Order: sequence, then C-alpha cells, then structure tokens
Amino acid sequence: MHGPAMSGWLLVALCGAAGAFCLARTASSTGAERRAAADEAVMGFGMAAMALPAAVLAPTGWTWAVFAAVFGASSLRALWAARRGAGHHLHHLVGSLAMVYMAVAMASGGGGAHAAHAAPGGVAPVTAVLLVYYAAYVLRAGLRLVPAGPVPVPDPGGRAAGPEVVPACRVSMGLAMLAMLAAM
Repeated sequence: MHGPAMSGWLLVALCGAAGAFCLARTASSTGAERRAAADEAVMGFGMAAMALPAAVLAPTGWTWAVFAAVFGASSLRALWAARRGAGHHLHHLVGSLAMVYMAVAMASGGGGAHAAHAAPGGVAPVTAVLLVYYAAYVLRAGLRLVPAGPVPVPDPGGRAAGPEVVPACRVSMGLAMLAMLAAM
C-alpha cells in the first residue's frame, strides 16, 4: 500500500476541501447557520494542517500548543452555543475537544496510544471513546444521506450545491476525524 504520507495527503485534500466549502457557505448563510459553517471551516482547515505529513512540516512543541489553544477556544465557543440546547453544537464541542486531545497527545509523545496512556489492548481509553463516537456519528449521518424514495434527477441548469452537500461534507469530516484518531 501507500505509506502514511499518502494517507496524510489524502486527509489534507479532504479536510482542506471541506474547510473551503464551509468557508464559502459562510458567505451565503446568516445567523446560527453562518456560525456553524465558520466553526466547520476552522475544523476542516485545522484537520488539514494537522494531517500534513511530517516530511513537509515537522511540527514543534509550540505548534501543538497553538493547535491546542485554537481548538480549546473553539471548544469554549461550542460549549457557549450548546447551552441553548442546539444538538449540532455538542458535536462541534466533541470535535474541538478531540482536536485538543490529539494536539496534547502529539506534543507529549507522538500519539495517543503511547505507554503512559495505553490500555492493555494498546489503545488509550479516550481514543477508544472518540473512535466509537465518530464511528456512530458517521454511520448515523451517512444513513441520513441515503434517499428514502426515488432519486431525483439533477437539474441540468447548473444549480448551486444542494442541501445534501452539507451533511455529506460533515460525514467526510467525521470520516477524516475517524482516520486521524485511528492513526494515533
């Protein structure tokens, strides 16, 4: 197979494209939808930066501290928004906290399954919980993309991306997070 560099580049492309799509959504959205798109753009670009192969960018300790600080702030923002009961903000909170966790794990030893945190089976308990969460999220969100009835014929007039693109983008970012956590 291809090595970790190839999977890293694929994650960079996927997350960068998702981040760019979410950033473009901020221009056409308002209110809570705009804030959600901005949060997802930050997550996409942050995941793309974290996935860069080490041969391109060898992160230093301060790099991981910056990631932890940015996503710590993002966690606080998601927590503040979630207090109003919006369910998707809780997902943003989990995602931001997962990014903080990965940054701290990488700064402290290069991965979440190193000896200080590993369970007897080799996977850190926090990593295992996050893997289960993202696997369930991707399956649940992915099943919502499956059409219940006949598939409509696309408009040949070149319409903008339909409403199904946003959930597909979220599933893609969930899959990328799952891959990043599995690599730990």
